[in-house]
Amino acid sequence: MGTWKNIYKELGDKLSAIEGINWVDLWNSQVYNLEGEHPFPAPAIFLAFRSNAMKDNGTKIQEVNLQVDVFLFYETFLDTFRGAYNQDAALEFLDHIDKINALLHGSDGTNYKSMRRISFSPVDTGGAGNLYSITYECLLVDYTAQQEWGEGSFAELQIDPNDEANGYIIVN
Repeated sequence: MGTWKNIYKELGDKLSAIEGINWVDLWNSQVYNLEGEHPFPAPAIFLAFRSNAMKDNGTKIQEVNLQVDVFLFYETFLDTFRGAYNQDAALEFLDHIDKINALLHGSDGTNYKSMRRISFSPVDTGGAGNLYSITYECLLVDYTAQQEWGEGSFAELQIDPNDEANGYIIVN
């Protein structure tokens, strides 16, 4: 499995492939600060990560029960009420929610496994945007605390097959 950056990039790539999604980013309460934040085009998806539980799987390796919050922001002034002439366009955000779930629920990736939806709810924005949170849970094996090893070589090393006393290695 991978690192936090890798799972973000993997999920971001998957979600960016949904037709009509214009922005994928890490969640930083952007929709509450639209005037002061870097502007983004809607529909937009934001991702947030948190751990629900961690279990040690060896020295500096942990299995993380990871919660992934997927926020879908859809800005619209159209009407969703029954009978509205623009209801179909106003309800397109529900199609995006279905596409997100079809893509993620039951999925495995390079950096995670066993993704499943555990919650779904609207979030109040106080503005013209629809914001929904879809929460998933998956497993991530976290190796980030482990030392990274690179390839290298030993300089001036010779092997002497007749030198059993020194383990066959002679360093010059």
